[in-house]
Amino acid sequence: MANDTVTGPKGFLAAGLASGVKASGKADLGLLVCPTGAAAAAVFTTNKIVSAAVEVSREHVRSRKIRAVVVNSGCANACTGKTGLANARKMCSLTAGHLGAEPEEVLVASTGVIGHQLPMEKVTDGIMKAADSLSYSQTAGFAFAQAIMTTDTRSKHAVRRLTLPGADVTIAGTVKGAGMIAPRMATTLLFITTDVSITKPLLSRALAHAVGESLNKLTVDGHQSTNDTGIVLASGAAGHRTITSQCPRYKKFAAALTDLCDDLARQMALDAEGATRMFKVVIQGAASRADAAKAARAVADYPLLKCAIHGGDPNWGRIICAIGSSGVALNPGKLSCKLDDLYVFRGGAPTKFDVRQAARIVSQREHTITVDLGVGRAGDFCYGCDLSAEYVRINADYHT
Repeated sequence: MANDTVTGPKGFLAAGLASGVKASGKADLGLLVCPTGAAAAAVFTTNKIVSAAVEVSREHVRSRKIRAVVVNSGCANACTGKTGLANARKMCSLTAGHLGAEPEEVLVASTGVIGHQLPMEKVTDGIMKAADSLSYSQTAGFAFAQAIMTTDTRSKHAVRRLTLPGADVTIAGTVKGAGMIAPRMATTLLFITTDVSITKPLLSRALAHAVGESLNKLTVDGHQSTNDTGIVLASGAAGHRTITSQCPRYKKFAAALTDLCDDLARQMALDAEGATRMFKVVIQGAASRADAAKAARAVADYPLLKCAIHGGDPNWGRIICAIGSSGVALNPGKLSCKLDDLYVFRGGAPTKFDVRQAARIVSQREHTITVDLGVGRAGDFCYGCDLSAEYVRINADYHT
């Protein structure tokens, strides 16, 4: 059976276990290791308040090679001052010590409640046990994915396999995040492994584009995290000639990476806090791509529309309202809106449509809202999900 986890590409080991950071006793510490060292690239939150892990990983990702990523869930280690920063650095040095690496060759990520210090005795013991249980197996890949979860109800995995001249290449990824999702550069915690051989600058370029066209297009609740981190590690173990330019081999790899990230973004939308369905907002006829992106996010973030979709109510007026209040250029007389292929508003006026058919569309697990602004040729999209009473319950009780 094929290994579709982050240990699937050649050159990667992983581990995941419960160290005691989470009071629930669930898995909360993970290690992802490339013993030979990997080319690495990362994207991080653009929130001006960032976790200690983000600060440290921003520094360490500049290293020529990265040998490991250590991750904890259950404690964000954000807004924790000098102590929190020292603890993030200690996580790197402890991991490095077990692997015979340098601290600067280790990246760190954290997720969970803001404002709490890490229980370092538990983390220290957990890192030791994780280092002792590292494995190339699919079971280890699943364990790592489970260890990074917070309010997620299931782990997310995606894999893409492609043939480049000289070798078969695998890309695998896992992601966590169900709430506080409205990224600006990265989203939640994302870890991708690949055995492709590629230069660090090109890997960075490919990751930035992939995340920008997928995970950055997702909004759950309009709020950006302090801990958002996306990391890709390339072991180079596939054995082909290194990709050093934006040649056809690079384009094929970059396209597969973007497709993998889009897969993970959709999985996140369908496992968002309290979500029962997701939707895609496609904007056409915009004056600029910036306007299209702004309008798409305005619709996807609109609480009244999200509530209507939860109830299977095809209330297209809320879509038009969100568009009109977004501040983008539009032509009211040419404005149109359709649910999947069903026009509900066209040429600035309602259409005669079957309300029951419209209700069936928005009640699907996934559907697409398409809006034409009637002023240009630019377009963009955004993923969103419904808003349920369960979302309120989860976040009312999250801290306590």
